[in-house]
Amino acid sequence: MTAYPVPPFPEQEQDLPGSFQKMDPIPDHGEDSWKGADRLKGRVALITGGDSGIGRAVAIAYAREGADLALVCLDEDGDMQDTASLVRETGRECLVIKTDLSDAENCRDVIARTVEKFGRIDILVNNAAHQRSFAKIEDISDEEWRYTFATNIDAMFYLTKAALAHMGEGSSIINTASVNSDMPNPKLLTYATTKGAIQNFTAGLAQMLAERNIRANVVAPGPVWTPLIPASFPGDKVSNFGKSYPMGRPAQPVELAAAYVMLAEPMSSYVSGATIAITGGQPII
Repeated sequence: MTAYPVPPFPEQEQDLPGSFQKMDPIPDHGEDSWKGADRLKGRVALITGGDSGIGRAVAIAYAREGADLALVCLDEDGDMQDTASLVRETGRECLVIKTDLSDAENCRDVIARTVEKFGRIDILVNNAAHQRSFAKIEDISDEEWRYTFATNIDAMFYLTKAALAHMGEGSSIINTASVNSDMPNPKLLTYATTKGAIQNFTAGLAQMLAERNIRANVVAPGPVWTPLIPASFPGDKVSNFGKSYPMGRPAQPVELAAAYVMLAEPMSSYVSGATIAITGGQPII
């Protein structure tokens, strides 16, 4: 709990979607620490936003736990190349798909390409997200509102709907929400609204899929040190990111990976409709 960097961090800003390689300090995704135990051996996982941040940490953990992966990214840049390389170093297969998930046809294409490669999908991790901060609602354009919804919640619907035809009994759907689902930051109005929708979407989906023996759960992170932070906030906010939480710091992406592994593994067969809050001691009301 005390091994990771604490703010203040150097003031820094990036353009969206950002790169973990340009962050100071560099986030810890478990590159040197995650040791697998075959908890997902023989499984096929599709992870959106798999190039950096939480998605990269989950990709590293899943591969080292024995899963083959399809990773979806907006830009096939250095982040994605590095992540795919780490996955392949484990001996697992890694399909990289570069696309914009705000388009419904792109979402359906992602599922088709994954199934063409692997024949099925056992684990679907809907993790990709778009985020920007605004001081006033008048500053939010119609286009920004629509793009945030299209990326964060519409894509989740399209991907899940298309994937289910290729998911058998015991499969798992894991959606990334946020502490903003319950405690919305007013400056993240568009993002927070989509995260609340994700919470309800998953709760209903878990009930709908129970008779098909497919599970659906949510991970709700608090502050996490990912490229979205310097790409979404001014430098002074980035410098003190996570300081107000009980642990006095943001989470590193690797600290979330265990929850995604737990929700995906067969031993969690009775866990569905759950929200796993990873907030460094901050209660979710």
